[in-house]
Order: sequence, then C-alpha cells, then structure tokens
Amino acid sequence: MRLTTLFSLPRVLRHSHAMGAGLPPDEAVVLDAPDPSLRAALAAAATGNHAPAAELLALTREHAQWERRDTCVSRLARASLHHPGWLDSWLEDSPENPDAVLVKADQYVYEAWQIRTGARASHIEDDQFRAFHAVLRDAVPVISTAAELNPDDPVPWRVALTQARGIQAPRTVFDTYLAEANARDPHHEGCHVQALQYLCAKWYGSHEEMFAFAERAAGQAPPGSRLHALPLQAVVEYLISEEETPGADPYTERAEAAVARAQALSDSYAPGEREAAGFRNHLALVLWSMNRYDEALTVFRTIGVHATTFPWTYFGEPRAEFLEARSDTCVELAMKVPFFRAAPEPPATDLPDWERDLAPRSVAIASTGPTEVAQAALICGQSLRTAPAGNHHTYVEIVPDPVRGKRAALLPEDPLTSAADNFTTAEEWPTLVLHRTPERGSFTLLHRGKQVADHTWETAAPATDHAEATRTAAALARVYGLPDPRPLAHILRATGDPARHQSELVAALGLPPLPAGYGGEQEILATLPGARLLARRGFLAGMRDTMTTKAGVHPEAPPPDEPHPARWWALRTAALLLFTAAAVYAWWTPDIGWFRSTASSALALYFAAELYRAVRRRPLSSSPPPEAS
Repeated sequence: MRLTTLFSLPRVLRHSHAMGAGLPPDEAVVLDAPDPSLRAALAAAATGNHAPAAELLALTREHAQWERRDTCVSRLARASLHHPGWLDSWLEDSPENPDAVLVKADQYVYEAWQIRTGARASHIEDDQFRAFHAVLRDAVPVISTAAELNPDDPVPWRVALTQARGIQAPRTVFDTYLAEANARDPHHEGCHVQALQYLCAKWYGSHEEMFAFAERAAGQAPPGSRLHALPLQAVVEYLISEEETPGADPYTERAEAAVARAQALSDSYAPGEREAAGFRNHLALVLWSMNRYDEALTVFRTIGVHATTFPWTYFGEPRAEFLEARSDTCVELAMKVPFFRAAPEPPATDLPDWERDLAPRSVAIASTGPTEVAQAALICGQSLRTAPAGNHHTYVEIVPDPVRGKRAALLPEDPLTSAADNFTTAEEWPTLVLHRTPERGSFTLLHRGKQVADHTWETAAPATDHAEATRTAAALARVYGLPDPRPLAHILRATGDPARHQSELVAALGLPPLPAGYGGEQEILATLPGARLLARRGFLAGMRDTMTTKAGVHPEAPPPDEPHPARWWALRTAALLLFTAAAVYAWWTPDIGWFRSTASSALALYFAAELYRAVRRRPLSSSPPPEAS
C-alpha cells in the first residue's frame, strides 16, 4: 500500500459516505430496467402468455415508434431464449404477424451470439464458430420476411446489420443494409450503433472510420436525438481496444469533443430518465476512465437506478462493474477533501429522493428467540429492533441512527447483513436477511458468521442458471434440514415477481411469513406484539454488557444521557478556549518543553471531543420505541 493511500484512508472513512449523497442505494440499482408496459409484457411472456407483447408491439408499429419498438423487440427476443413457448404459440396463431416474425428474427441473432459469447475471436472454439454461423444463416429468411411484412420498419434492418457483422458479410452488403435502414429512419439509433460496431477496428473497420462515421451521424442528427452521443460510443470502443500509440494520443481531442457533446445531451434530459440511461452509462464510464471524478459523480447521480448492460459488460458482470466504478468515484473524491473540512453538498437539482423512495426494505428472520438475538447482537455496531415470530423465530430490522457509529463507517453498505454477520458468529442458529426494492428481491443466508447462500430475483431478468440455482437450493436445504432441495431450486429459477418468490421461499423453508408492511415503510416491527429495541452500544459497553447480562434475560437499553445544564457548556467552552490558547503558545515558544505542549494539546482535544459529542447527540429513531420495550 502506498503511503499516500494510507494517509488518505481517514479521509475516505470520513467523507466517502457523504460523497455518495444523491445516489440510490446499491440494492435499488437495476440492470436495463424496462418501462411498465414492457415489464408487464415480459412478465406475461414468462408465464406463456403472448397477448401483452402482441399488443405492445402492435402499438409501436401503428404509431411508428421505431426506437421504442427496437427496445421492446430486443428485450422480448432475449426473453424468448429462456421461455420460448409464448413466441412459438404466437407464431402458430399468427404466422404472418410482422411483430411475431420480427421477434423471431431477433431471437435467431441473440441465440447465435449466445453460442459465440462476447469473447475475442482468438478465444472462440471452431465448433462454436460453426454453430454461430449456422444459426445466423438460418436467420436470413426470417429477417427477410420481417422486412417484407412491414416495409416501413427500420428494425428488421437493425437485425440484418447485426447478422451481417456476424457472418462477415462484405462491405457492399453492409452498405446496402445501412442504406435501407436510413431510407426508413435516417436517425435510428439502433441501426447506427450496429453500423458503428461493424466499422470499429475489432471487426471490419478502423478507429478513423469509426470516429468519422459517428461524428457525421451526430452532426446530422436533430436536436435531442441520442445520436449526438454516438461519438461517445466510439470513444468507448477505442478505450477497450487497448491499443498503444507512441507519442501523443491522436484521438484525445475527438474524445473530449464527444464527451462535451454527450454532456450537453444529458443536460437536456431529466435526472433519472430511463430514455437517457444508455448514453449516460457510457458517459460515466468515459469520465471515470479520464479521472474526471467530479463530472462522473454528477452523471452517476443523473443515472439513478438505471444501469445498463453496455458498456459495463466489456469489463465483467455489468451491474457489479457499474457499482464498483460508482463507489470508486466517491472514494477518489473523498481522498481529496481535508479531514476536518465538511464534504461538499450535492448540487440542488430535481433528483428523486432515492433513499426515501427506493432504499431497500430489509428484514431478517433469525431461527431463535428474541432474547438470544439480543444477547448475541450487543456489539454488532447497529441499533436493532426485534419482534417474536412464532415460538422459535425472531424478526430483526435496523433502526436508522441519525449519527453513524464509528464502526458503521468500516462496515459494508448494507447494515442489516453486516449486523447479522456479526450476531450469528459462533451461533448454531441461521439468519435469513431479505431485501426488497420495486424491481428486485434478494436474500442472504448467514450461519455461524459466514455467508452460506444468496440469490436475487429481478422483474425482467431471465431465469437463473440451473446449476447455480441447484447449488443455492442445496445450501439452503442443508442449513434448514430439508430433505429435498428441488422445490427450492424451482422457486429460485422463477421469474417475473420478486415479491411473490420471496414469500414462496420463506414458506418453503418452514419460516414464519414475512411481517405485514414489509416492502412499504422502512421500520415495520415497532407495532408487532413483543417488539423490543436494542440500542447501539460502544464496543467497550457492548463487551461489558455481554459479560454481565444473565443468560435468558433481554439486555436493558443503555440509559439516555441527561441534557447538560448551561453551567456544563460554559465550563467546557472556557476550558477549550484556555487549553487551545495554551497549546498554541506552547508549540510556538521554544522555551516550553514537549511534555507541556503535548499535555495542553491533549486537553484541548479532549474538551473539543466532549462538546462535539454533546452537539451531535440526537434521538435514536424517528419512531418512538413500543411500550413493550
């Protein structure tokens, strides 16, 4: 570790949380979140019903909403890879339907790329290439039919451009397809993105040809068109090429111009707008890679919860890469703020209140009684509320604390999982921690202080891989003593309704049902019978109570601090001023030794800390403790 990093660590611990103000919690971030109508179509398709998808695509065709149609066709085609029955039945009912045929054409292309994967050509096996090209050849008549059934539609030509890139079509074929697409919609984003891919250096073009095409398309685009961000996608393709050039980078000025153009386009969209998510994710990546962290943080705030697969998939799992880049941006900015200076406030914008609206609603179910949980959680570093759940289980939730504890700064983002990690250590009983946001549901199983299993359902995500679901189900069954993990695996692979799947899993594990109100307000246990409050303790106080509290007795809450009288404030303020002046004089005067200088400095810091703690003292929670506590 470099010394500069070591010295900046206190700044990171103090300021990184404040730097993240205005950002939605990690749990709320969703990859490629669909709009409500597309979400309904995807959920229905997962159950085998094609009617909502047919209605949605018919509307996009009738109203010539080509950009939206492209998005919907793409998402439905990907969904059909995992649940093909609905598309097959649709084509059986209406074999000449232009919407169904178009989804089928795109399905062929996605299936081919699933076989090939996104790896470099040098890493693809010969058998993969043969299967890849075979599926793309099978797509040709279906793409042609889709174009003939709806001659004004540019989307079949976007599919054709993607297919042409895969089969290594010559430039004359590419030019023909692009001309056909432009004849129908000269500013269609999807067609231009696929054309840019064909022209980039990793396929059949060069950096120069790619940049020239993107800049020409952006220059001809009307105001507000997302094609103004096409040069930014060229910048991303250039960055991932890992091409080293001697001397000055020849594309630096063009990259700066692309960023400026994309920033102007972003300013024309509202914060958190789904339609702007694609180019904003590219913009955040480019600014982050350029070390322009202030601007990158602004873009991350305007992105909100809408992470996208591209460009983050170039570097790994897209959602994880997005969150890592966002966190790294906050850390880099926190390192530059002096320790004793307050972190800058986020700019006053129309950003949604992410914390209030989209913070994950969390609850844990511990397989033991409330008293045992309270005794195990005395030094977990969080304030908890517990409530009995039947005879042998306990609901647990975090009680928000306006003043973060010292240890909270060192804990991971999710406080309930961190607390459960702590209070299950060396205990025989497991704890299932559940989180829910509007688009996602997840759980983490902790046993003996270790994470045993975790899983996430997303509204529009495909089914989990069978092998992964089987491993997770086996871990759950082992901890909870279930003889057959197969019903659990079936629940883990379910799609479309995360809230329902969470409830089904809890029931299948033999746990008490999720408490009423879960998913709504952040604190839901206060009104339950027998609810108790376990106030956060300092480390030494927690150790003392752990050793002195009798087994089977709920630890008493620490007594609240009495308000200080005016005399207390006056004496400590005077002492602070006196010893601060003495310390300054002592260090300034060479005749005074180091011992008296250090002593006066220590006393000044002591009284400053006393006053600081008294000023920051606040009530523990916004909701009063129940009578039972």
